[in-house]
Amino acid sequence: MKIGGHGLRDHLRLLAPVFGFIAAVWALRIILDAAGAPVGVVRLFSVTVAGAASVLMAALLIHARRFGGYSNLVFAALLLECCGQSLISAAIAFSALTGIQTVFARPEYSLAMGPAKHILAHMTFGLGTGTLMGAAVGCLFLWMLRKFVPGGATR
Repeated sequence: MKIGGHGLRDHLRLLAPVFGFIAAVWALRIILDAAGAPVGVVRLFSVTVAGAASVLMAALLIHARRFGGYSNLVFAALLLECCGQSLISAAIAFSALTGIQTVFARPEYSLAMGPAKHILAHMTFGLGTGTLMGAAVGCLFLWMLRKFVPGGATR
């Protein structure tokens, strides 16, 4: 399957540094929480915010490298959101299986849901809304880049 002339491997190669950024924020949040950092500091490193920023980074990469069009950005938003939500779900599952509390499984973040419902919420609602909102804002940003920044793709 090709999207905008590029396959999954091409997208993964383009987005590799952005996936690394999301994973770094996820790991840093866990490390800061485990080290006993203040709650305000831990909240600064949000995987949700990193996911939103990563879509903007993807738009910049798509524009600068003339990678494709809006369909490529929507697919990139889906891939990036899958990465972020999967990492969060893995941390929740880890907490549930080991009994070791992570920042992602705390009651103030889980809205009093059990681990299974919390993971399901991330993999449905979180993935869906994150992809839709990320794609919408990312496409607007890509349009602005193409309109006002020379050197990008003309498609």
